[in-house]
Amino acid sequence: MLAEEGFGILTEIDVRATLKEKRGVDMEPYVILGACNPDLAHRALEVDRSIGVLLPCNVVVSSVEGGSRVQILDPQIMSAVTEVPRLRPLADEASRRLQHALDTLNSH
Repeated sequence: MLAEEGFGILTEIDVRATLKEKRGVDMEPYVILGACNPDLAHRALEVDRSIGVLLPCNVVVSSVEGGSRVQILDPQIMSAVTEVPRLRPLADEASRRLQHALDTLNSH
């Protein structure tokens, strides 16, 4: 679903495995994906290089009773943190694309 909206996965953190290995803690499956749309990222970096500290967009996939839950960081948060008005249209576009991916996933 993310790929259809132009996003690729740059990082994958298996929190469950990491906590088990490093702390001996058991928990439900929980994965953090670092999703990036190269075109949007490039355009945002051209506006404000400091946006890089807020990239990529985090997507969390976790286990819940009877299935899975997918949560996506709202790019509007990134736009608000920087207070750079020219980033808002890019955040709007990223939000639309990510929400469409989430809606598509939820419809299956």
